[in-house]
Amino acid sequence: MNVLVTGGAGFVGSVCSEQLLASGHNVVVVDNLSTGHREAVSPAAVFAEGDFGDADFIRRIVLKHRISALMHFAGETLVAKSMTDPRSYFQTNVRKGLDLLDVVVEQGVKKFIFSSTAAVYGEPLSTPISEDHSTVPVNAYGESKLIFEQILEWYRRAYGLQYVALRYFNAAGASDEHGEDHDPESHLLPRILDCIQNQNQQFVIYGDDYPTSDGTCIRDYVHVLDISQAHILALEALEDGGRNGAYNIGSSRGHSVREVQRTVEEVTGRHLDVRVGGRRAGDPAILVASHERLVRELGWEPRFSSLSNIVQSAWDWKQKHPHGYTLPSVEAAR
Repeated sequence: MNVLVTGGAGFVGSVCSEQLLASGHNVVVVDNLSTGHREAVSPAAVFAEGDFGDADFIRRIVLKHRISALMHFAGETLVAKSMTDPRSYFQTNVRKGLDLLDVVVEQGVKKFIFSSTAAVYGEPLSTPISEDHSTVPVNAYGESKLIFEQILEWYRRAYGLQYVALRYFNAAGASDEHGEDHDPESHLLPRILDCIQNQNQQFVIYGDDYPTSDGTCIRDYVHVLDISQAHILALEALEDGGRNGAYNIGSSRGHSVREVQRTVEEVTGRHLDVRVGGRRAGDPAILVASHERLVRELGWEPRFSSLSNIVQSAWDWKQKHPHGYTLPSVEAAR
């Protein structure tokens, strides 16, 4: 199948492109490289630099490469920024997303996999969170993703679009070739690994007085390879005329910040200099997904998502790419 991957130069998009290629699909990556990295695009993929909201550009790509399915990873993703600049989130994640959607529907592309988020749920009323949980986002990022999910459902009803929206909890880890390299870095594990690698840096835990076993927040971490597998299973389900709708991608268990800290120290054999700071506004104590629907309906299994495996894979990639994608890797320099 010829698959167009928007945001394929980013973290999850690059790994998913790699796995699509390994599964025998042809991949065309579209990315404007505003936050992605050209080096993260697999050599076997076709790369087209441009904006996913440029309708004429996307139309040419779809026609030239006879695209039959689309995986949409591109967009604004920083929660904190969405609270201070919500306009850019609705312009990018909704307006540009709608322009993209209109082109692919116009060109007869009926299979659409959307990279969504657990932020659509807002403050959890119960855990683990199922797809039937109320969706009341508490930030513009989650709201923009939820709006686009709703648009997808209306397009399914009106135009016959087949879609799956995959709601991530905490994507983490790395493949052999691709890992996390964000600027700024907001994710817990790469922040901890940066501090471990640069021993003069202190790691700050934001609050240790939450109602959890050790007082620190609990989150659901999922290996990026398992996330990629969920996308491929969703594509296969759509190809077979299967189910549409939203699915959580989680491990159905959580780990506290202190647990992640201890696991990093065990895996790396290094001590982390830790300081406890105050809570961050809007941080729930516990965010853990129920993945039962994904397992039951798509046959998904989180094979790589033990915390030790996630940390080991991320550390291995970090050691090979100490400066991320900005400089040649250690192996390439040898």
